[in-house]
Amino acid sequence: MENPIDSYEDVLPHLSPVWTRYTDIIASRAEGSYLYDQEGKEYLDFTCGFGVTNTGHCHPRVVEAIREQAGLLLHGQATLVYHKPMLELVRALLPIMPSGIDGFFFSNSGAEAVEGAIKLARHATGRINVIAFQGGFHGRTAGALALTSTKTVYRAGYQPLPAGAFIAPYPYTYRYGWNDEQTSQWCLEELNYLLLTQTAPHETAAMIIEPVLGEGGYVVPPAAFLKGLRDLCSKYGILLILDEIQSGFGRTGRWFALEHFNAQPDIIVASGGMGSGLPISGVFSRLELMQQWTPGSHGGTFGGNAVSAAAAAATIRVIQSENLLENTQQRGAQLLSGLRALQLQYPVIGDIRGLGLMVGVEFRTPERKPDKAAAKAVVHACLEQGLILLTCGPYDNVIRWIPPLVVTGEQIDQALAVFAEALKESGA
Repeated sequence: MENPIDSYEDVLPHLSPVWTRYTDIIASRAEGSYLYDQEGKEYLDFTCGFGVTNTGHCHPRVVEAIREQAGLLLHGQATLVYHKPMLELVRALLPIMPSGIDGFFFSNSGAEAVEGAIKLARHATGRINVIAFQGGFHGRTAGALALTSTKTVYRAGYQPLPAGAFIAPYPYTYRYGWNDEQTSQWCLEELNYLLLTQTAPHETAAMIIEPVLGEGGYVVPPAAFLKGLRDLCSKYGILLILDEIQSGFGRTGRWFALEHFNAQPDIIVASGGMGSGLPISGVFSRLELMQQWTPGSHGGTFGGNAVSAAAAAATIRVIQSENLLENTQQRGAQLLSGLRALQLQYPVIGDIRGLGLMVGVEFRTPERKPDKAAAKAVVHACLEQGLILLTCGPYDNVIRWIPPLVVTGEQIDQALAVFAEALKESGA
């Protein structure tokens, strides 16, 4: 048993306070759906480290792949050598890609991949401007931050940001209070208006959108909107970038959320659950687009790291061999059913939405105003009972459920029971 938490009291004050903290847990180890502190207390982790450990904590087959590769080659810089883990990762990715996506570039983080995707789009089209969508989170580096509009805290003090970024409305049906058809139509009309008033089609390289809004509130868009977006991009030769950083690699019960909408991207940005906890990300596109990317105009020292690539290839094999897409669909349906039953008892739950195991519960006051206080109170009460959840959305009034894809029916029931008690205790 490690020393108790107070043994680190001399060290904790030296960590930068720029990291906001959801808990004061010092994690000792983790396994599957559970995380353990130094004193051995068990927590049911329904955050997956912000949607990263999709195969659960320390999946044995992923750990074994990491250990094996660490003894062979830790780092083989991609411009100097080919290495087996990256080539095996491409081999594993090809069969799960949407039709036509057959070119791959690897980075370390989601923000890096977004930066790469934008640079690719600009080179491939010869255009500069990019349209993103309200509430989207694409990263914290300067170029990605210019496309991020989830909360002002991410941008405040860093502006002016790089030029050429424009923000259009995201089809957030519940927020607008319309039906899906009305919301989709209005958002597409506003997008066309933006093309008339702010960035002309001939100067617009790409549109980037999360097929399910992540940090912005776990919002599932109407399928008609993504179809309209695809049609508009095709009409004007604008590239469509789908940011699957949080929604990819099985999170929604499909390899990528785009499959729920029959959406065809030109470029996919991936990271999150790709490496089961190791840092890796990717820009995936049609190879003919990649061939228009000037050699040497983009790169990265650690991108496609051998150990991370081995973990990512193992992650894909685990999802396939353990039928985790099917499990995600089943456990997601179970979770939605249980949450909707609680909604009947607690009117503070204004909306429940999601795909697979990417589910948001939005809290509203009786006047239908965002209720951050209630959401935070419930999250705190859950933590006290050993269930870790996160909030999201501009108002922090949405509780997001991101359990690992290996979660069991019993664990879903356990979490729902804790959530029900937390709703009762918090006075929601």
